[in-house]
Amino acid sequence: MAEATARPQLKSVWTAAEPLLDVRDLKVWFPIRAGLAQRTVAHVRAVDGVSLQVGQGETVGLVGESGCGKSTLGRAVLKLVEPTAGEVLYKGTSLHSRGGGAMRGLRREIAMIFQDPYASLDPRQTVGEIISEPLDIHHLYEGRTARRDRLAELLDLVGLNPRMAQRYPHEFSGGQRQRVGIARALAGEPSFIVCDEPVSALDVSIQAQIINLLEKLQQRLNLTYLFIAHDLSVVKHISNRIAVMYLGRIVEIAGSNELHRRPKHPYTASLLSAIPIPDPKIERHRQRIILTGDVPSPVNPPSGCRFRTRCFNAQDKCAQEDPPLDTVQLGDHQAACFFPVE
Repeated sequence: MAEATARPQLKSVWTAAEPLLDVRDLKVWFPIRAGLAQRTVAHVRAVDGVSLQVGQGETVGLVGESGCGKSTLGRAVLKLVEPTAGEVLYKGTSLHSRGGGAMRGLRREIAMIFQDPYASLDPRQTVGEIISEPLDIHHLYEGRTARRDRLAELLDLVGLNPRMAQRYPHEFSGGQRQRVGIARALAGEPSFIVCDEPVSALDVSIQAQIINLLEKLQQRLNLTYLFIAHDLSVVKHISNRIAVMYLGRIVEIAGSNELHRRPKHPYTASLLSAIPIPDPKIERHRQRIILTGDVPSPVNPPSGCRFRTRCFNAQDKCAQEDPPLDTVQLGDHQAACFFPVE
């Protein structure tokens, strides 16, 4: 019989007025090795100097093309990937300076919903075993009855019948599997959840259901989300603020409505122009921004502004200097661009 334990408290003087999550100049470089000695010859700069803050109860969307470093950033925040440089502070405490034992206590505070509901669930375990694993690891119940009641509560919380606990993942649809993944993330009663493209593998109608579920859970449980996606229309619906990533860096960040109404970075403008508008008259006459060329290699990014090789506003200065994120500063709206979109 497992014994119940008190929820671990972080030894910090954090207050709700401060950001819940504070990412400071985070870098994650993966070495490329070659030769018999397997010497490092280069690095893939997956995340290359990202700073980001997420407030209590807020949802910050993180968008960008595939391979821009979104998921790597999310995993580095949870210490699933070790950073090369920089640090991540949660409630004022550095996550990357904590040892394995201390970090284990924080695993209740932070959680992750994974992208692929077909690959993230162990096919050899029942749904009940999958969701109950955090309960067992952190000893969050006292007696089998309490464990069973908590499992039923979690299943009901995500819209699944508690009698489904004895089924295996292959007996569920994609949307139901993602609900199981959400229930597993909620089992430890976290405050902060990284949502790593949680709807990208689902049908459009199911995507709306999962987004609505996440919003309802946020209001009910006072959750904070870092919501990673590549679909700006999905991110706009759920996010308070949106950060746009390109080639390992954040190039623009603003409030959700502000970003859609007045994008300043050419890359953001091109992403927004690709979103279909459900009005034939407007769609027929609006101009889309078609980017030329391919995304440069993160092994050897361009000098200066990393987007300049595909940018329709690029000038000589863009190749010589790297614009900081606050090059364009309009209140909370920031963009890393010398020649922003007007």
